[in-house]
Amino acid sequence: MNWNRIRTFCLVGLGVAASATGSFADDKPFRLGIIGLDTSHVIHFTKYFNDPANKTGCKVVAAYRGGSPDIPDSANRLDKFTNELKEKHGVEIVDSIEELCKKVDGILLESVDGRPHLEQARPVFAAGKSVFIDKPVAGSLADAVEIFQLAKASGVPCWTSSTWRFTEGVQAVKKGKVGDVIGCIAFGPCTIEPHHPDFYWYGIHTVETLFTLMGTGCETVARTSSDAADVAVGQWKDGRIGIFRGHRPYGKAGFLVFGSKGNHMDGHDGGYPMLLREIVKFFKTGKAPVPPEETLELFAFMSAADESKANGGVPVKLDDVLDKAKAEVKARTAAKKKR
Repeated sequence: MNWNRIRTFCLVGLGVAASATGSFADDKPFRLGIIGLDTSHVIHFTKYFNDPANKTGCKVVAAYRGGSPDIPDSANRLDKFTNELKEKHGVEIVDSIEELCKKVDGILLESVDGRPHLEQARPVFAAGKSVFIDKPVAGSLADAVEIFQLAKASGVPCWTSSTWRFTEGVQAVKKGKVGDVIGCIAFGPCTIEPHHPDFYWYGIHTVETLFTLMGTGCETVARTSSDAADVAVGQWKDGRIGIFRGHRPYGKAGFLVFGSKGNHMDGHDGGYPMLLREIVKFFKTGKAPVPPEETLELFAFMSAADESKANGGVPVKLDDVLDKAKAEVKARTAAKKKR
């Protein structure tokens, strides 16, 4: 029996009755635990969830440090964010993920490094705790596939998203601002971290913008790359074309979308509050706003773009790289069973 789901169901009922905002019961907040304290997201998220004025019904109460010594953006910030959570927000720091899961109702997997996400998620699924996994969901396409397979097998709600998916401009287009989306150019920074596929580290924000606006159904991607920029052109099965442009080191982010009722260009206005509201809804309902199939397709797009670059810019089929990833998961699962 999944007591976490039963408790979530009960809290949803209490929340609906408690106020028009749908918050949880004031005397029993939904307890959140954080895995990975090496990203500024843990501070922003904790401030939002733990502020009574936001009426989220959630509270970050415990956390596990994590950290990756071979990534400067992790190692250089881990102590700072850990101390801030502990001293300013009263968050308990625990020694293991298993211990964390015993103290909370849901998990925010925030490790800035995608590589440990699969192993960090295993005990979360085993404990039956709903989990939001921050970007990138994993450090490889095969790991991403396995994470969602494990989530499905364990019956644990799980999802991931970039903040940019929920910005006002993107959502306005999703709600019909330009009619049917005929095509899109999404652009933004694309700094590269050597332990991850090129677009996984920061380009993922722009890729997720592209897929949020275009929808699923991308069949091939071809990539042109230089030291200063990347352009990846995706062709959808209905003939539409979506373009990713990533620039280095930094620069403005936004999109130009072509629609049946006109075109629209917009920038990103910061999506933290919108994303966090979706996370609250997720923990209340157990329903993920982004299906795993969409997430895996956009990760296949990024992996296929790397393969295209390695092969001189030729188009690469997303299904091919996804099939390879699934075969890898199947092979390593079989190898584990033999041990």
